[in-house]
Amino acid sequence: GLVIDGQTLNIILQGGLEEKFLELTQRCRSVLCCRATPLQKSMVVKLIRRQLRVMTLSIGDGANDVSMIQAADVGIGISGQEGMQAVMASDFAISRFKHLKKLLLVHGHWCYARLAKMVIYFFYKNVCYVNLLFWYQFFCGFSGSTMVDYWQMIFFNLFFTSVPPLLFGALDKDVSAETLLRLPELYKNGQ
Repeated sequence: GLVIDGQTLNIILQGGLEEKFLELTQRCRSVLCCRATPLQKSMVVKLIRRQLRVMTLSIGDGANDVSMIQAADVGIGISGQEGMQAVMASDFAISRFKHLKKLLLVHGHWCYARLAKMVIYFFYKNVCYVNLLFWYQFFCGFSGSTMVDYWQMIFFNLFFTSVPPLLFGALDKDVSAETLLRLPELYKNGQ
């Protein structure tokens, strides 16, 4: 692990030592920046996003973490004694740091799996509908006339095919929460 303070971070960011800093951090399992200013926190996140081209996640609990949370791809705010500024600027809010594991491993996995299934469902639904219209054109001599009324096309997407996405979005859980917490490597399956 690497622990770096704000003064050292200032020397690194202003002295052109970003590449060496990134080489060092890549060799570490964890990097902790302490006593850093809000600007330094956001600069570190931006540096990592720009140079390493990875997805970043920032966690903060106060107003001094807002710029870091907004610079990251995913921002998580912890509501607590320091106020609600971090929560208001974040993508997700949790009440305690211990809930982060469940947010990432359980709800993150479920959300990823649900979104993947929803994309496939929407492609399937639209391919079926477009194929129906395409084959109808053979029978009407490619005149451009529609097989169904305009309102029926709207209701097809709005009402007739909206139940499966709602059910998948609310109820689909491919693996139980206990299993996901016990086996964190299952998070990578969808990727």
